[in-house]
Amino acid sequence: MTTAFTFPGQGSQAVGMGRALADAFPEARAVFDEVDDALGEKLSAIMWDGPAETLTLTENAQPALMAVSLAATRVLSSRGVAIGREVAFVAGHSLGEYSALAAAGTLSIADAARLLRIRGHAMQEAVPVGV
Repeated sequence: MTTAFTFPGQGSQAVGMGRALADAFPEARAVFDEVDDALGEKLSAIMWDGPAETLTLTENAQPALMAVSLAATRVLSSRGVAIGREVAFVAGHSLGEYSALAAAGTLSIADAARLLRIRGHAMQEAVPVGV
């Protein structure tokens, strides 16, 4: 049997996402720290404590969803479920494509976070909140 990982697009974000993963696994915490450093702010604090209105802004939701996806992937990899060995394919829906690229090692987590912040900001500008 062949295994594939698929990564979600925007819409599956929720305040608190990733906190239990970061608390339980140092390798997951490292991913959230890397994303925070890349963005120059504590996106993890918005993810874990809200408010929901701030998390759901496209410029925050997109890098946040990628961070959770990559944190889970890193935990699985540390437990022997590695992309390229046990996992043959990665794919993603919309912003999930960036998660898939970072999971496969094509983009660094920091570069994916910065690209998704830019992408999310551009999308937010195209359709401002409340329009």
